[in-house]
Amino acid sequence: MNDVRQDLARTNLAAPAAGAKGPAPRSPETITIGGLPIARLTRAEMAQLMLDDVASARAGALPHPRVLTSANGSVVAAYHQDPVLRAAIDAVDLVDADGMPLVFASRVFCKRPLTERAATTDFLLDASRVAADEGVRFYFLGARPGVAARAAEHLRYRFPGLQIAGTRNGYFKDEDLPEVARLVREARADVLWLGVGTPRQERMAVALRALLPGVAWVRTCGGLFDHYGGGVSRAPDWMQAFGLEWLYRGAREPLRLGWRYLVTNPVAVYYLLTRTHD
Repeated sequence: MNDVRQDLARTNLAAPAAGAKGPAPRSPETITIGGLPIARLTRAEMAQLMLDDVASARAGALPHPRVLTSANGSVVAAYHQDPVLRAAIDAVDLVDADGMPLVFASRVFCKRPLTERAATTDFLLDASRVAADEGVRFYFLGARPGVAARAAEHLRYRFPGLQIAGTRNGYFKDEDLPEVARLVREARADVLWLGVGTPRQERMAVALRALLPGVAWVRTCGGLFDHYGGGVSRAPDWMQAFGLEWLYRGAREPLRLGWRYLVTNPVAVYYLLTRTHD
């Protein structure tokens, strides 16, 4: 346990070193959208990358997990305003586009734009399908007590054979992270889905890199478990297609999200228009 705590101290959960990335056996092509390096990957390609990394980790060729996160307009704005979040995102191995505004911006300013939005809520289904077929083991960490477990039950029903090695709620202190990591290791998980909210989950994901040898992925997922285990609905398909999911969420939770979107949307638009290029 002392060695684990020393690893955590070296990683520095509060402010990870910018650019301090982990191993990336295969680095996907990226384009700059809103100032962030966004991977040019479809959801199917990401699912294949997951399988490849799991095989590498099990063979001992991936000593530390690949750390993945996603970006939408709110994250683009926060990236340029919060230096701690920026350092954490700069330290992850892969960022995908979880918002249609990023896709639209790439289509305007890039010669080789994104072909689709890699929404985490949708990607979990792609990942679960191939994981059930290939024996990949998931661990769900985050949300309120019981929510991750209900999400696991829902996905096992939808994808018979899916192995979810364990679940835990997101109510723990940062200093408890080594103990949480021990639970994930002992569960022999291949992929850790981490949903404790931005910016904490990005900082925590980077810190976990040193604590989870043998794990292939640490994947941040925000409020993902609430969609499958907490009764939170998604926007209609047409709103998602037009990049209006933020409006739907803001209308449903005006006190928590309405003001945030009013403040962050203009900032996000500015950076999407001025810092998007191949």
